Amino acid sequence: MGKLKEKLRLSSGEVAELNSLLSKGKHPVRKIKRAQILLRLHEGKIHAEAAEIVKVCLATVYNIHDRYLAGKLKALNEKDRPGQPRKVTPEVEAAVTRIACSEAPEGKDRWTVSLINERIVKLGYELNDESVRLILKKANRAAAA
Repeated sequence: MGKLKEKLRLSSGEVAELNSLLSKGKHPVRKIKRAQILLRLHEGKIHAEAAEIVKVCLATVYNIHDRYLAGKLKALNEKDRPGQPRKVTPEVEAAVTRIACSEAPEGKDRWTVSLINERIVKLGYELNDESVRLILKKANRAAAA
């Protein structure tokens, strides 16, 4: 038998909202499964039964139960996933475009991706040639549109 948890009791408004979510519109599968878990727990099912009915692992049921207790129906939503910050910001894109549109360096007929990247690195940005190429491709598509 799993950990003992306090019984989950949803308000009538929350039950109606969950039933509406399950019966209308398109929603991500994770959100639907979370709603189903909450409804099964509200019906009095134990965590293992809810996991079996909804076809998720037992840990998921416990996690959703805990998330509901902490934030009510916010438990349906994805948690923030901060991840790695973007290296190619609009500021970097503007700098690359500015360089590409300027006069070519002395002794060169035109800018190359490598030359642009060298200049960008001198300006203090960390990019590679492929990132510069993709920025220029994006800028070219925007200009053509």
